Amino acid sequence: MTRGDTVTEKLIKNHLVRGTTERGAEIALKIDQTLVQDSSGTLAWLEFEAMGKSRVQAKLSVTYVDHNTLQVGYENADDHRFLQGMSEKYGAIFSRPGNGICHQVHLERFGVPGETLLGADSHTPTCGALGMLAIGAGGLDVALAMAGKPFVLWMPRITQVWLTGALEPWVNAKDVILELLRRLTVKGGIGRVFEYVGPGVATLSVPERATIANMGTELGATTSVFPSDQNTLAFLVAQGRGEVWRPLYADDSAVYDETVTVNLSEIEPLVARPHMPDNVIPVRCLEKQKVDQIVIGSCTNSSYVDLARVARILKGKRVHPSVSLAVAPGSRQVLKMLAKTGELKDLIDAGARILECACGPCVGNGFAPPSNGVSLRTSNRNFRGRCGTEDAQVYLSSPEVAAASAITGMITDPRDLDLEYPRVEIPEKFETDEKMFIFPSNGAGESVEVIRGPNIAPLPLRGEMEDELVCTVVLKVGDNTSTDDIVPSGAEVMALRSNLPRIAEYVFRYVDKDFVKRAQEARCGVVVGGLNYGQGSSREHAALAPAFLGIRCVLAKSFARIHRANLINHGIIPLVFDREEDYDRVSLGQRLRIVNVRCAIQQKERVYVEDASNGARFAARLTLSERERSILLAGGLINWARGEHEED
Repeated sequence: MTRGDTVTEKLIKNHLVRGTTERGAEIALKIDQTLVQDSSGTLAWLEFEAMGKSRVQAKLSVTYVDHNTLQVGYENADDHRFLQGMSEKYGAIFSRPGNGICHQVHLERFGVPGETLLGADSHTPTCGALGMLAIGAGGLDVALAMAGKPFVLWMPRITQVWLTGALEPWVNAKDVILELLRRLTVKGGIGRVFEYVGPGVATLSVPERATIANMGTELGATTSVFPSDQNTLAFLVAQGRGEVWRPLYADDSAVYDETVTVNLSEIEPLVARPHMPDNVIPVRCLEKQKVDQIVIGSCTNSSYVDLARVARILKGKRVHPSVSLAVAPGSRQVLKMLAKTGELKDLIDAGARILECACGPCVGNGFAPPSNGVSLRTSNRNFRGRCGTEDAQVYLSSPEVAAASAITGMITDPRDLDLEYPRVEIPEKFETDEKMFIFPSNGAGESVEVIRGPNIAPLPLRGEMEDELVCTVVLKVGDNTSTDDIVPSGAEVMALRSNLPRIAEYVFRYVDKDFVKRAQEARCGVVVGGLNYGQGSSREHAALAPAFLGIRCVLAKSFARIHRANLINHGIIPLVFDREEDYDRVSLGQRLRIVNVRCAIQQKERVYVEDASNGARFAARLTLSERERSILLAGGLINWARGEHEED
């Protein structure tokens, strides 16, 4: 019997520029669509500009303003103006502030089954809900894709998630992905695509699939993929885009690398406790936990279906006096739908504060909890300090749990409410318009003047890789260090995303306040990490800012996919301990030497790291493709792309 293809393999084969689907092989994919947002977009556009291209070459490119919408100074407003100018000059669609969160809006207005999407945001896999191959990456990789170059990655393993049954009342798709996080942890998806199949898939709407695909990122997955079926068609028809639909299913004889089975009927309301998305327990097992604030929204659970159900739970009730409740619709479309149905009034009458259609609290941009406060959120991450309050305790849950908790003042299983479950179906027609998009003019780019405010700093470039490195260990951290730990979120820091010298002042600020000073004094530094170093956001600032401070190497037990790529793209060597126990041999302040660096990058899988004081040494692995070796030798991807290297 001929071996069939999975949905993932079909998507990859249809876009394969170079390589094979052999697991672990380097592959290059043609990218149909790209997205950047204002947190990642300023650097991505500066990088695109540095490549000397005159026009975006991808089939569709969109710039969103959704992260840095809080304007307490000129910085964010200047960035918005810059992004609009660059989009017009080079031929991208510009989504104006207030139009919504990139993943929700892209799902609604631009996602196409069977196409590829590369986004400078780690939650880009949301569009996998439509049968797309949607992958998050660093801004520099996305800039290359905008320039028409293929995206290069290692061929992932494909995990079949076999779904049976159907969700019970009061159980949300959020509980499905929390269950997977409980089982597999934040490291369980590294090097994998999660493909959802089985009879349970047909019971899930596109918004429900989007919630699951979005938070596959928290598993460390390359992406998550659903088939394109009749539910996909119904969603696209309701969006007025039924013509883009195409069916896409796995072959009956498709073979997967492993299988995880989930009976949807057995899932119950779950909650992730501080400070990690995989710290999951059933809500019923949580002792009565008083809550100070609740946030319903973010790119994970801010669809019309989610928020309409919240409104129906809260209708005729009052938010508990001890709770401050905020609701952030994922898009202007969602907000208009809530207004049309009267459910927006129900939310306001209950005492909810309606926030802008933006990321907001999820990235610490407003609505921070009180000191030592407890915040329950429907977002996707609860890393320490990400909410804007360092000592806050952030829990993650479904909108149903959040709405029930808003009524009672403590984290509550919604099944304990004396309420009939409010069923909400996908409407036959969504409120659609494109007034908040600015579409580029054909051929008018050359005449566009791009205004650059004083906060938009030139992009610094480094030279070629050195031949010998003698570096000081300037920081040692444990497992699951996130990009939020490296470069924090929050209004103060995010306003500086287009100013590398300024943002570099915040690197590891909440991990070790003396890090920047030590790195500057060392001039050549190495950071030592544990397992899954660099998990979380795709922000390339977490590589670029350390490089600016003189970090030349990160030595870890293992790396998260996107961050490893970002390190290489910005000329930082990602070394992996050959033996994990050697992690204990390295200490803060130790001087380490790597000799014949260029030769090691060119030829070797194993590199020996010496203690500069006594010559004692240990082995580290440097597993690189030929392309990655060339990029590191050039001192980074921009240097490499501007040189003699051209891709198909």
